[in-house]
Amino acid sequence: MNSDVSLPKVSVVVPVYNGEMDLPDLIECLRSQTYPIDSVEYLLVDNNSRDRTSTIIQAAASNPPSVPPLLSGGSNFNRITIRPLAENQIQSSYAARNKGIRASTGEIIAFTDADCRPESGWLENLVKPFVDLEVGISAGEILALPGKTILEQHAERSNTLSQKHTLAHPFCPYGQTANLAVRKQVLETVGLFRPYLTSGGDADLCWRILRETSYKMYFAENAIVRHRHRSTIKQLQSQWYRYGESNKYLHELHGVDLMREFTTGEYFYRLARWLLKEFPVAAAKIALARADLVDLFNTPIGLVNVRARSMGQRQAKLPESAWQIERF
Repeated sequence: MNSDVSLPKVSVVVPVYNGEMDLPDLIECLRSQTYPIDSVEYLLVDNNSRDRTSTIIQAAASNPPSVPPLLSGGSNFNRITIRPLAENQIQSSYAARNKGIRASTGEIIAFTDADCRPESGWLENLVKPFVDLEVGISAGEILALPGKTILEQHAERSNTLSQKHTLAHPFCPYGQTANLAVRKQVLETVGLFRPYLTSGGDADLCWRILRETSYKMYFAENAIVRHRHRSTIKQLQSQWYRYGESNKYLHELHGVDLMREFTTGEYFYRLARWLLKEFPVAAAKIALARADLVDLFNTPIGLVNVRARSMGQRQAKLPESAWQIERF
């Protein structure tokens, strides 16, 4: 990055819940960022974790890694500012993000998650669009970490977490907080996250900004974080169940029909079509080395997803407290 250009101070907020397995890799990615170290702070917010999350964050904040400066090439590796915080009153990633926002000193607030791995140029590319004063939100791309299981490979092929899906939302575009940045000035206008919301808070915040102000959103496609996809059926169902909850919550909060039901008839039709047509074709291609197991199970995995989403939509109940928007 050109050191002659005046760069905004950035605060990167990361909510963490039971993140002891993810934090070492995440912190290494933060230390490798190309954004000038004097212009960025990293606020890691422990959201009432039950593992060693707090200990790891405190250690990272007080002790640089044991990498000699010469071996690190004189890079940012040893000297980034990590600020440990805690949100123990409300069990919600949005409440944890609000804690980080309130403690931040930057004019740009960037967000990612503990299970993400930002590429070294992530923050630099995410912040660049703010040179345009009309840009209030910058959304970077979310790609998959390498996965070994069929479920992970299916999600990678489907680009499940790509921002291209959410930016094309028919009601209003939004970016996911796994890779998002917002002007703090905008948050002073529309408010922070809804602290008691458990799903859909990223869409809610972006929609309030884009519908209540004249600010625009920019897709910073080269600002890349890599995210680990779910590796078990239970994790996958939980993920898509939350997507269904999000649809229901946003439906109620914004008065727009976001419900996408998948009927029992449609479900069994797609299953029968897979068994009678798609399965034999895919099996034949596998025998000829022209396909693999992911191609064979695409349809049943997709059916697991839409069924879990439908259940989430039907069973979700928006708590009264979720209407609350925190303010500075």
